Amino acid sequence: MARRIAAGAAYGGGSIGLLGVAAVGVVLAEVQLAKRNVGGGVAPLPPGADGLYGRSFAASEPGPGPLRLALLGDSTAAGQGVRRSGQTPGALLASGLAAVAERPVVLRNVALPGARSDDLERQVTLLLTAPTGPPDVCVIMIGANDVTHRMPATESVRLLAAAVRRLRTAGSEVVVGTCPDLGTIEPVYQPLRWMARRVSRQLAAAQTIVVVEQGGRTVSLGDLLGPEFAANPREMFGADNYHPSAEGYATAAMAVLPTVCAVLGVWPETDRLEPDRHEDMLPVAKAAAEAAREAGTEVTGARAPWALLKHRRRRRLTAAEAPTPSPEDAHRP
Repeated sequence: MARRIAAGAAYGGGSIGLLGVAAVGVVLAEVQLAKRNVGGGVAPLPPGADGLYGRSFAASEPGPGPLRLALLGDSTAAGQGVRRSGQTPGALLASGLAAVAERPVVLRNVALPGARSDDLERQVTLLLTAPTGPPDVCVIMIGANDVTHRMPATESVRLLAAAVRRLRTAGSEVVVGTCPDLGTIEPVYQPLRWMARRVSRQLAAAQTIVVVEQGGRTVSLGDLLGPEFAANPREMFGADNYHPSAEGYATAAMAVLPTVCAVLGVWPETDRLEPDRHEDMLPVAKAAAEAAREAGTEVTGARAPWALLKHRRRRRLTAAEAPTPSPEDAHRP
């Protein structure tokens, strides 16, 4: 299905339905119930986080100028649901990138809550017409509103591909956090939960195919950015039961950060795959489907039509595996 969606976008195909007509009545009833339950709280508007990060590196000996990081997309990229700028994914990524690269980072976030893929053209234009020039790296998080507003999947991925192509042509590296798994939203019941999961994963896989074709990389946000969402929904979702909490955004940022660092050459990069981490070289469509099933999976192009499937995000240690601190650790910063 992901191959069909991507092909339809590339060759001008029409809308490809993801759900059977017989299910429409049940889905509409479930949607109305979900609308009454989702958003029980109020999600605050995303706080502004634009600016310079890693100021201490700017004060050190003269070196290359600051890296330019941009975020595009919807409310997830904007950071809706938290109240402090430091809790937004943009701020977390900028701080992490500055620490890894040991260089200051200038962040600009043009994401818009409620945006669909048809808003990406406007957002890209804002970035490319800025006096500072194109960003060094752009992170795009988009797709959830495309699903909830029933945008045809072929149109959704065509618009994303066009945005990635413009940014890559301008010289920017691009990392796309693919459509999250909407089946993890707590107030959504069966069978809509299963359908939402299926549609979300199909769109995420199709997004991966077109982004890799345009020279970008993807990181699957999957069951909303990590298995912690399924295990701890009360902690990982914000006040409105829909947008991520501060803990949820931190999980998302830490899944995307290694790939952002890798595309800029400040993260150890190797083609050596780790089979015990389920890394492999696969046809692009198969890699896309595998990534859609497991959150935090990176897909990057290799020799066409092949792609590298990587798991840079480290799993959490269990209590039994965690190292025992030594007495000297108590005196270390």
